[in-house]
Amino acid sequence: MTEARPAAIRREVGDFLRSRRERVTPQQAGLPSTGRRRTPGLRREEVAVLAGVGVTWYTWLEQGRPINVSTQVLQAVARALQLDDTERRHLYRLAGGPSTPEPEAAESDPGLAAAFQPVLDKLDPFPACLQTPLFDVVAYNRAYRFLFTDMDLIPPGERNCAVQFFTDPDWRSRYVDSDLVAARMVARLHAEVGADIGTPAAAGIVDDLRERSQEFARLWARHDVLPQRYETKRLDSPLVGQLRLNFVSTGVPETGHRMTVMTPADEATSRSLDRMAGLTVATARG
Repeated sequence: MTEARPAAIRREVGDFLRSRRERVTPQQAGLPSTGRRRTPGLRREEVAVLAGVGVTWYTWLEQGRPINVSTQVLQAVARALQLDDTERRHLYRLAGGPSTPEPEAAESDPGLAAAFQPVLDKLDPFPACLQTPLFDVVAYNRAYRFLFTDMDLIPPGERNCAVQFFTDPDWRSRYVDSDLVAARMVARLHAEVGADIGTPAAAGIVDDLRERSQEFARLWARHDVLPQRYETKRLDSPLVGQLRLNFVSTGVPETGHRMTVMTPADEATSRSLDRMAGLTVATARG
């Protein structure tokens, strides 16, 4: 990380390191116990010793000061804080490593959505959509249109899964395990945003959600990060009741977008999707 890194990103680095430091106990780090401690986890000086860096330098790193950081030093800090692979990648991106394209650049190509629309339509009755790294839905098929609500009734600029989840009780109620989904969604957004936190698009969504949702603000402050991965989720469709769907996401090279397809996890869900297709044909044509 060089002095050219924006202040917002340097603060994000510091907040992330502090949140990870507070989760590692002295025992986990192989340090002797010293009785009661005023703060949870490791002290800054303990991290500095474990990483083989100066205490003042590490303190400045957490404080977001404009200092130079080498890859080797970042690796040492990551080892000291026992970061997993996802957390390491997140730290490296924040500190100036490889990153996905900036979200506003990814959103600016309407031709991409048009190119994917025929693919999404062919996947019906499986719900499928194309999203930006910031969870904006830019294209979807008929099954996805009616999965949570009628997406066509939501203005294009507001079709963001995270915004809808944390601000629309009806949208959130479609998730049977909504509390678990909330934590994972914020952790994935954290990982996706990474070093783009200083861009207008990323900062706008994060700041808006922190202001509108206390739950989002609390989860964002935890600095958890998770990659996009295969999952099975339970949804409560307004048309056909409960569904068990496998969420499979595929990244679109050089854009940061991802295509998500939801396939049935059991026979009951498969029948329900077929029934939903029949119910939505007339509405979609109308």
